[in-house]
Amino acid sequence: MEWSNISELIDPRLIIVLAACWACGYILKQTPKVPNWTIIYSVTTIALVLTIWMLGWSPESLIQGLLAGAFSVYGNQFVKQTQKGVDQNTNA
Repeated sequence: MEWSNISELIDPRLIIVLAACWACGYILKQTPKVPNWTIIYSVTTIALVLTIWMLGWSPESLIQGLLAGAFSVYGNQFVKQTQKGVDQNTNA
């Protein structure tokens, strides 16, 4: 499956949900009393609530919300791991 196919799975109206989830995840990561393992659940819940609010309740909204939450967490990890790899290569 190509990247273009994956990006087409998410409704374009939900780009704002992706951005909000990314921001919320970042804020939660910076909050000292929030355990790291809870962040993925919080981001997914936020994505589901925002998606259902925007699109209305339906099985498709539920799937879109899960995809938006997962995509934002994946995007964050992608950036973080890429930066980690670049830092390791420049120090080697």
